Amino acid sequence: MLKGKKILIGITGSIAAYKIPFLVRLFLKQGAEVRILLTGAAKDFVTPLTLSTLSGFPVLTDFFEKADGSWHSHVELGNWADVYLIAPVSANTLSKLANGMADNLLTATYLAAKCPVFFAPAMDVDMFNHPSTQANIQKLRDFGNTLIEPDEGELASGLYGAGRMQEPEKILEILIDFFKKKKDFEGQTILISAGPTYESIDPVRFISNHSSGRMGFALAEEFAARGAEVKLISGPVAVSATNKNIKITKVVSALEMFNACVEIFPQVQVAIMAAAVADFAPAGVQSKKIKKTEEEFSIKMKKTSDILKELGRIKKKGQVLIGFALETNNVIENAIQKLHNKNLDLIVLNSLKDAGAGFGYTTNKVTLIDKYEVIKALDLKLKSEVAKDIADKVIALQLM
Repeated sequence: MLKGKKILIGITGSIAAYKIPFLVRLFLKQGAEVRILLTGAAKDFVTPLTLSTLSGFPVLTDFFEKADGSWHSHVELGNWADVYLIAPVSANTLSKLANGMADNLLTATYLAAKCPVFFAPAMDVDMFNHPSTQANIQKLRDFGNTLIEPDEGELASGLYGAGRMQEPEKILEILIDFFKKKKDFEGQTILISAGPTYESIDPVRFISNHSSGRMGFALAEEFAARGAEVKLISGPVAVSATNKNIKITKVVSALEMFNACVEIFPQVQVAIMAAAVADFAPAGVQSKKIKKTEEEFSIKMKKTSDILKELGRIKKKGQVLIGFALETNNVIENAIQKLHNKNLDLIVLNSLKDAGAGFGYTTNKVTLIDKYEVIKALDLKLKSEVAKDIADKVIALQLM
């Protein structure tokens, strides 16, 4: 099932490292090619000799070989892999990954990796349940990485609880399911917009909103994982994409996003406008910083170009166009009106009345309304899970 797949395994200092040789054997039996990185602490639990004998490749710990100075490129390793599995991941390494530290080959490779990353925590129950550990796990999930949830069971300390790394057979099953994921959108190009726009007032100030870009990036990851080539137009955001099939065009203003979307749209089968584009922008940008000399100050505003309306106008038969709507009142009626006025096939409705939804959250609660006015309200869930629901709905729309 894994024939030809390139799996990079990063092992950290946890007693659960003893399970990894068994996992390597399972991967190899499935036809995968396996390479392995160890932290210094991991060598106290499993030896490089054992792992290199099993995998058929040298096991790497340091950035270079002291004997001859040969370099182990973390960038090349990150580009080589189809998937990077960090297992077991200790609380210490978990913190490093979540906070961008690159003090060893394993963590530096994580920062350079363009492939999907899976991580399997293993630690004592109190360490696992500590708020800092849970916050770090959530940060990694927000980055688009996949958590392999630990089991509850007897731990090395003698305590019982969460923190026991999944067994090799279960990890194998998870990765097989990942690679078996149906390539629903193979051969298709998907346009997705994400994040806010910045509308300049003067050289140091701008008007914007609280969009994080997480929903748009989650959509990009989902469609890319299902075989699509994704053209992602992104405003200024702190999140990043991991899948090699995602090509990002960075923009700043609503006008830049409009031009980029209109240029790419004729080439795609599906367009999903998840960006929070400014509706208004200053009518003129001051060339110098505006001084605080008056008690009151006003800015003349003008409407920005309507991206959805323009894409709806030029949409061709067979293309699917999806918009987002964030409403505060008469939410269903306003969303349906926008759906028809802009010639959309589907609108994804957010309401500010729903706790945990909208800007700044890792979760979202949406209602899907298609062009036939079929309404489906979804429960509050992670944005990555919302992205799956939207992708499934796109499949249905393309069959209609």
